[in-house]
Amino acid sequence: MDRWLIPARLTCERIRERLSPGACHDGPLAECPGIIAAPTAKAQRAAVLLPLYCRDGAWHLVFIRRAVHAHDRHSGEVGFPGGRWEDRDPDSTATALREAQEEIGLPPERVRVLGRLRPLYTVSQFLVTPVVGEIPWPQPLRPEPREVSRIFSIPLAWLAAPRHHRVRPYPAPGHPQARDLIFFDEYDGELLWGVTARITLDFLGCLTGPGP
Repeated sequence: MDRWLIPARLTCERIRERLSPGACHDGPLAECPGIIAAPTAKAQRAAVLLPLYCRDGAWHLVFIRRAVHAHDRHSGEVGFPGGRWEDRDPDSTATALREAQEEIGLPPERVRVLGRLRPLYTVSQFLVTPVVGEIPWPQPLRPEPREVSRIFSIPLAWLAAPRHHRVRPYPAPGHPQARDLIFFDEYDGELLWGVTARITLDFLGCLTGPGP
């Protein structure tokens, strides 16, 4: 059986079980090298929201394309709504929900939080906690133009197909700063790669692993 196959009749309750502490596993990720490392003292806390919705029996994951800014190293990249932890945030879930409201106009009360994934330490020195939440659909979403240029979604079944993602060196083989990163095929003109791709595979790994 394909280890990336999305289980049939995947419900919110089942997803919550898969995201419970100790339920996620590292099997598929062992072959996806890249960006997890030990945080330094300079690491900044951050969180992102993985907004998940079901339409016609199929689950979809919501992504954003960031607005283009000259001095932002993640300018124009595909990601999840999210950002830095602030003193007013009691935890990473609050950070993710606040940022999602600011960036895509998603009210926190419209999100059913299902769980969190393991934090990732990025090369830009952020310790990012991914938070998974189900949203009703249709749900009006509005991009904050200074931060987000587009909101779109990708079916989980497409993301889970092994033929749609691979590992390759970035920025190029032989480059002095080359490192292996995950890249997905283009979907609807959008390219999912790097830390966002890693978070996506981490989430899929929880859904498709042995679980509780």
